[in-house]
Amino acid sequence: MIHKKNRKKLPLLAAFLVSPFISWFLSAIGLFLSLWVIVPAPTMFLYPLAVGAPEISPWLVGINTIALLLNLLRRHQGKVYIILSICNLFALILGLLPLIQFPAANAAIATQMQAVLGENYLAALPQAHRAQLRPQPFILADAFRGIPLREVRIDRAIVFANPDGVSLQLNLYRPVEIGKYPAIITLYGGAWQRGNPDSNEEFSRYMAAQGYCVVAIAYRHAPKYRFPAQLDDVQAALSYIKTHAGDWEIDLDRIALMGRSAGAHLAMLTAYDSSVLPVRAVVNYYGPNDLLRGYNDPPFPDAINVRAVLRSFLGGTPDELNELYRRASPINYIKPNLPPSLLVYAGRDHIVQPKFGRSLYERLRATGDRAILLEIPWAEHAFDAVFNGPSNQLALYYTERFLAHNLKSSDYQRVK
Repeated sequence: MIHKKNRKKLPLLAAFLVSPFISWFLSAIGLFLSLWVIVPAPTMFLYPLAVGAPEISPWLVGINTIALLLNLLRRHQGKVYIILSICNLFALILGLLPLIQFPAANAAIATQMQAVLGENYLAALPQAHRAQLRPQPFILADAFRGIPLREVRIDRAIVFANPDGVSLQLNLYRPVEIGKYPAIITLYGGAWQRGNPDSNEEFSRYMAAQGYCVVAIAYRHAPKYRFPAQLDDVQAALSYIKTHAGDWEIDLDRIALMGRSAGAHLAMLTAYDSSVLPVRAVVNYYGPNDLLRGYNDPPFPDAINVRAVLRSFLGGTPDELNELYRRASPINYIKPNLPPSLLVYAGRDHIVQPKFGRSLYERLRATGDRAILLEIPWAEHAFDAVFNGPSNQLALYYTERFLAHNLKSSDYQRVK
């Protein structure tokens, strides 16, 4: 009988012995990760922590809350648990920061969208298309389970050009149903030095399921190939898309260019200067737009070594290649009657500082162009690498509405 009782007590004893370890472990992990919500990364090795921490804030809130409760239950066992509880509370506050800032950021972009596109800017969108849009800027369940992705057709590694013997490829993402669709042509980031059309595939699949043809294109990389080789590759891709639009179910009258970081730079140059295809809209995620100013005013800390990246891309310093730096800067191509632009910048970006996004926005508005600036105060560069994070949920909510208004609305020509 005693033996059986002891056996029943074993799980309780094990839980008692293990729980201190759990509380210490959760406290350490929670505090370490939460600190990166506010601490900028000094090196590229640590940069993923600074990017990812704000985007897993709902998880951090949960971890820090559990650790706090466990340590409060043990506070009578010594001062160490009181100290741990204080650390847990601090970490909890850090984890909550993105969620606390979310309502104000959402209200600011919602106001801009209505001011620029019209108070009821989705009214001309067919009801079936409106029903596909995300219902809320932030869905807590999606932060934990992920944003659902529906089935789409995917064709990979389609060769569209071979400049200098380099095989340039694109990926094509389409809805399951055969039809004729507006197209989003996307360009990946990677400091003009790395990346491929598979980058950010969750976004490509998501938008294809929303009724778009998404074409993710490649370009040659620096330092072996310097500007304007990348721009030439984008134009070659657009020409190839134009030739195959019928086979790919693309409506050439409804084209948007979208890029991230270096890809956004190329998208802006193409849309603002000269494009093989007519462009109805531009979506710029944290793209560098004033390379001369970017070289002279690098971020701190500068984990990526911005000046070295620009020298690799352009072949020298501004003192040596001042005119090339100006020619490679999208901000110098701002003029009236450009396609409407959605500018998405991270408020804590330590690669492309948010002030460059603000300057671009102000220049576009000064020339009468339609531009919307979505600045996400808590986010770092490449925040959308965490597809279900708060930052990308906010950006995705307004990106799909911006694109729907410009590519799917029946009265686009009238409101233009």
